[in-house]
Amino acid sequence: MVQTIALVDDDRNILTSVSMTLEAEGFKVLTYKDGEEALREMTRNPPDLAVLDIKMPRMDGMELLDELRKRSELPVIFLTSKDDEIDEAMGLRMGADDYIKKPFSQRLLIERIRAVLRRKDPAPAAQEIVQRGDLMLDSSRHLCTWKGKHVNLTVTEFLLIQALARNPGHVKSRDQLIDAAYGEHIYVDDRTIDSHIKRLRRKFRETDKEFSAIETLYGVGYRYSGE
Repeated sequence: MVQTIALVDDDRNILTSVSMTLEAEGFKVLTYKDGEEALREMTRNPPDLAVLDIKMPRMDGMELLDELRKRSELPVIFLTSKDDEIDEAMGLRMGADDYIKKPFSQRLLIERIRAVLRRKDPAPAAQEIVQRGDLMLDSSRHLCTWKGKHVNLTVTEFLLIQALARNPGHVKSRDQLIDAAYGEHIYVDDRTIDSHIKRLRRKFRETDKEFSAIETLYGVGYRYSGE
């Protein structure tokens, strides 16, 4: 089945060159030059993944991601300015799955897109149900519940809580969590994991304000403390 990528950027050169590259890789590509147009069309016809530039007129990438997250957990990769660390951190806290700095290699972008899509749809052998006390994770349906209540997670968030819950009580370093969420051949900064964990906790606390099953061991990593 052909997978659809939505590409949102106000730079026509990027829209043209990246869409040609993605189409040559077998993807269907939908291009949008601003956030408002993208939100309208993606609401009608959701893609499999969206690549969003942060700085755009009318509705920027942050605003677009915020609106998308009100509707779905669509996988999102951000395109950020070379030195804009604030944008990266904010985007991850808002629920982006990954980010790439401009200027970027189109081959790197394709690798990141394929990695996120693989994480979204795991191979049958990797599908499992994890039950740890009040937590239930069903990877075949991308379903997470806490005390029977649904918790909406992005692809990356789901993989992180799954990695922690598989071995409750065992500490996972940031490097181990990066491998679990992104794969062994993709480098991301430690603060990326910290941002995802903060968002994970916030989502669980929206369901249960007493949630405390994800523990931080400063200088070491994180662990899941539930049974």
